[in-house]
Amino acid sequence: MGVKAIVQLYPVIPVEGGAAGRAARRPLGRDRDEFQKVMRDWARIAKAAEDLGYWGIAGIEHHFHSEGYEISPSPGVVNAWLGAHTSRINIGTNGYVLGTQDAIRVAEECAMLDHMLQGRFWAGVSRGYQSRWTDVLGQHLGTQATLSDGGAADKANRGIFEEQVELMLKAWTRDSFDFNGSRVQVPFPYDTGITGYPAADTASLMGATDEVDGDGVIRKISVTPAPYQRPHPPVFVASSSSEESVRYCARNGFVLTSFSPASRTEEFARVYAEEAAAVGHPLPLGANQAPVRWPHITDSPAAFDKALLDYDADIFEHFYSKFFKKKMAMGDDVVQAVKDSGLFLGGTVDQARAQFAAEWERVPYEYSVLIWHWAQQPADDVIREMELMATKVYPEIGGMAGPQERPLAQWATT
Repeated sequence: MGVKAIVQLYPVIPVEGGAAGRAARRPLGRDRDEFQKVMRDWARIAKAAEDLGYWGIAGIEHHFHSEGYEISPSPGVVNAWLGAHTSRINIGTNGYVLGTQDAIRVAEECAMLDHMLQGRFWAGVSRGYQSRWTDVLGQHLGTQATLSDGGAADKANRGIFEEQVELMLKAWTRDSFDFNGSRVQVPFPYDTGITGYPAADTASLMGATDEVDGDGVIRKISVTPAPYQRPHPPVFVASSSSEESVRYCARNGFVLTSFSPASRTEEFARVYAEEAAAVGHPLPLGANQAPVRWPHITDSPAAFDKALLDYDADIFEHFYSKFFKKKMAMGDDVVQAVKDSGLFLGGTVDQARAQFAAEWERVPYEYSVLIWHWAQQPADDVIREMELMATKVYPEIGGMAGPQERPLAQWATT
């Protein structure tokens, strides 16, 4: 079976001159004309990915990027839009930051997307690491961003996230349910139930079982519609450095999307297999694993360096590197720092083949997530590299699984 290859996109508004160019045009993220230009290519890239045989195309959720990086505040809307422009490729997001959301609304939105796409949808979720927006949008739950440092905010963030996931799963899998969480109650108020609902008799007669008690009090709710897929859409969880997250995913059958270099993703894959077996779900090594890589396929090593400089160095130096646990010393060679991260692979076709083959020889990952910094990198060039990955690189590790291939394993836990 081939690898389930996913193209993950979010617009990076293009500008010449790197940081200086962004400063001169600030706030570039609010430039409506530039966003309209780059958005037109989003569906075209998705269609190209489908035609090339990629398994999926993904987006993310981020907010307030006034600098013009990662403009993607409404992943569900984008999923629906891309679904209307495609017919076979799987579509999802990596993912909804649940600590900033209403989990029931996310469950409803995902169920609707699952129906619109007739099962070619997956639901990605994550915990939130950017305080500028996580703390603002998560204030209703008390969520603060985390860099997985084990501190009080990190532990609170994890607790909120896991409670939100539990609520989302119940909404998908139960005809009726109640929920008495630390921050959310269903119904509300939980202790008394909802009294005085005018149509309680109708709900009691025609609604889900146990929604209404003998006194006409609403005691449970029923979230509609149920998802198209049974028991629910595949769940992907984005993570970068937390073994606790790996074990959590393994216990629940979630796909782990790892923003980590090869040494860490290999370690995570082995921990995942160990934990899944311990809870009665033995899986082959690499199942439910999705390492994330930023590739470039070029004519020469020098052209690879230039691509990194033109398309990736700006966001890496001025944004990504700021969030590393151990702050990186950029020095004068930003391109070398990008390479040293272990996340950016490529060069010539032969070099890219060797790099991906080395990773997959150690762990035969079920998924492979690829990110290009479109539209800083022009769409035509992204599509060219997508084609080379599909036709020249992935065949070295067994080829690509078609969009019709389903996840190897998922199980309902709620």
